[in-house]
Order: sequence, then structure tokens, then C-alpha cells
Amino acid sequence: MEDDNVSSNESRKRGSSALQLGPCKRALKSDPLLSHGRHFGCTVFALCNYPSLLTNGILQLEQLEEVSIEDFPAEERQEHLVFERLLDSYPGLLERLREGSEEEVLHVGELIGKGASTARGEDTKSLKPVVIDWIVPAGEVVLPPLPRNSKISRGFTTHSLANYSVLLNWTGMMQRSNKSCKAVKLLSVETNGLVFSYTNEAYDPDNPWNGLLRSCLLVNAYRHVFTSPSSVEKEPKATRAGNARLHSMTAVTAPSVAYITTQVRFALSSSSVFSRTDTVTDSETFYHSILDLFEDPDERGEVTNLLIFPTSTAAKRTLKANSALSKIRQKRAALKDSNNSTS
Repeated sequence: MEDDNVSSNESRKRGSSALQLGPCKRALKSDPLLSHGRHFGCTVFALCNYPSLLTNGILQLEQLEEVSIEDFPAEERQEHLVFERLLDSYPGLLERLREGSEEEVLHVGELIGKGASTARGEDTKSLKPVVIDWIVPAGEVVLPPLPRNSKISRGFTTHSLANYSVLLNWTGMMQRSNKSCKAVKLLSVETNGLVFSYTNEAYDPDNPWNGLLRSCLLVNAYRHVFTSPSSVEKEPKATRAGNARLHSMTAVTAPSVAYITTQVRFALSSSSVFSRTDTVTDSETFYHSILDLFEDPDERGEVTNLLIFPTSTAAKRTLKANSALSKIRQKRAALKDSNNSTS
């Protein structure tokens, strides 16, 4: 009997005190590829099947030992260009892919894709309420009301968003500018509303590039995503480094502009889920159409001017208005102005 009691007590050994907190859990280290995927998706290529991109890219590298890249179809050349940009942006990735098994290659692609998808979802969620704040002036009431956290009252037919979501026919826009037929074909989508992307929402049919992708709405969204939400205000209050600083982003990229434009357009729409099956907003086609416009050789000059537009300040560190560095820049700018006026 005593032996039974002893064995029973041993099987129920007393643990640590129940009146104390348990041991600290070890922090889980996430793979750096997740973080890299977040940034790559926002600044280089957002809507992509990364496992397939890596698999096809490795096969193409082997084929390029015997043939030229020009022998591949245009779509495969574009795909390989994105693959090379991914390799250049992450040192050691090519060696990891070549030395790893097929399962490892797929795993790497899934990690990058998960990072890009997570960032896209977070940006979609964070832009949904603030885009209403930027549209509706402070203290004013809009009827019918536009809830910050609901998209029921939004959409391309909503009267309150009329100035921001009036539909433009990209085909007519491109034909007026006498540009690439390829871009005309890809941009002729009925729901490509772009008035919200123009400066003061003013579209000039005789000069469609005038003010395109330069609206305050897009500038605010760019700052919100790449610097910090508080950087939209004149005095930033962020206590953590933003996306641009974390990844040493010092300049605006054309794909990042396409990404932000697509996100803002989706925020203005009534669609609740960012999905390929959404035939109303068709965000994937819209995103690719802007990228094709940016990559058109005939539009190179316009794209260059766009990327040096003040949106590029969103990728720079914001200075406080009364700081010493801010005063130095103001004085330098004043000196330049005076020199230009006297010369």
C-alpha cells in the first residue's frame, strides 16, 4: 500500500510555483526572406507567384548558357528580369537556390510570397480608413456618410467619391498622346478610374501625362506606407524606423508608384477583398497596365520626370521644421534661389 502511495506521488511531481509567472518563451526568429519579400513586393513586383518565379528562373539560367535572352518570348524575358532583380536584391540567394533541393526552392519562394502577401494585406487594411480622412475635410460632414472602416458606401458610382473615381478610358488617353499600341491594348480596361491620381483631380485629355500620378492622395499614401503613417502630418511622430529606412530605400521606384496607385484605387472601391476573382476593380490587370506604361521606351522621359517629382521625398528622412538640419537646408535653398535670380 505504501509502495502504491510512493509511486503515485512520484508520478505527480510538483512543478514550479503556481503563484509565479512561467519561464519566458524564447522569441521565434523569422526567416529574413519574409522581411525581404515584404519590401520586394512593394517596390519591385507585387502580384507574383514566387515559387514559380524561382523555379522558372533557375531553368532559364541553364538555358541561357546555350541561347540568348532575346530568343525567349516577351513574357518570359519580363519574368526573367524580375527574377534577376530578386537575385540582385538579396545577396547569396542564387547560391542557396542552386545548392538546395527542389523542395528548398519552393520553400524559399513561399517565404518571399508570404512576406509580399502580408505586406499587401497590412497596407490594404491601414489605407482603408485613412483615405477617407484625406478626402473629407476636417470638420465637414459628407452625405451620404462614408464610414472609415466600411466600404459599403464606396465605389466608382458613389456620389461622394465622384471626383476621385470618375472612370477614364485609358485607350482614348493613350491614343491622344500617340503612344505605344501595346500600352493602348493593355490599358483599355473599363474600370481604370484614374482621376484620383491627377493633381487636383484634373484630367487634361489633350495632355494626359499632365499631373498624372501626382495627386496629394497618392503622395499621402506613399508616405503612409513607406515612411510612417504619422509622416503624412507635418511633424512626424513615429518611434520606429519606417519601411524605406529599414531597407535603405533612398529613391522612389516606378513599381512602388504602381503599387500605391493600385492600393489607393482599391481603397476607393467597394470591393472588400483584394482578389484575382474581383472583376469589378480587376486590381491585377490595373497594376500590370501601369507597369507596362512605365516600361514603355516611348514614355521614358515622362516616367523619369515622375520619379523626381516631390513624391520622392517620401523615401527620405523627414526633418522637424525647427531643427538645425532643416534650417541648414532652408538656408541652402535660399542661397540657390538668390544665385539663380542674379545669374
